[in-house]
Amino acid sequence: MNTAAIPEPRTAAALAARRRKTEAALERVHQAIARLRREKAQISVAAVARRAGVSRTFLYDNVEARGAVAAAITQAGEHQSGTLAEQGDEREATWRERALNSEDALKAAHTEILTQRTRIGELLGQIRDLQDEWTEGAIQRITTENTTLKQRVRQLTTDNRTLDERLKAARSNLRFQDRRVADLEARIAEPAPKS
Repeated sequence: MNTAAIPEPRTAAALAARRRKTEAALERVHQAIARLRREKAQISVAAVARRAGVSRTFLYDNVEARGAVAAAITQAGEHQSGTLAEQGDEREATWRERALNSEDALKAAHTEILTQRTRIGELLGQIRDLQDEWTEGAIQRITTENTTLKQRVRQLTTDNRTLDERLKAARSNLRFQDRRVADLEARIAEPAPKS
């Protein structure tokens, strides 16, 4: 008895599941083509793949799907290529175009980078020129003013902290006084004990 000809139950189940999945995908492809025709939309491999929820590879690899898409494109009568091979050529031409556009953009970017580097060099030269114009006295004066301003900022920060602490203390005293007044008002409102 030849056991190689009889598939194992798990293999048979996997094959059956794969067949059902393929049939479901083919059904979605046919429905997508029908919808595109009803909507009078352009029929292409990309459009059918997107609508059917399948990959373009599936449309190229599956004979029935490839035939259905090719027939739909031919019947559409639009100025599309009638075969999937020609669409592959169009796709390759599109990629070639994109590559050429990318090369042009890269050349433009290199030119812009060179221009920016030249401008940065000029600006750095101007900065060096400006630094040379400062006299020793001007630098000393600005340094002194900067030190004075820093000391003033420190003093104001300290004063602010002190005032903040005083404000917190005053608020605490006010809350204590409010409670004390409320307590005294409550005592006054109580009737005096009868003797």
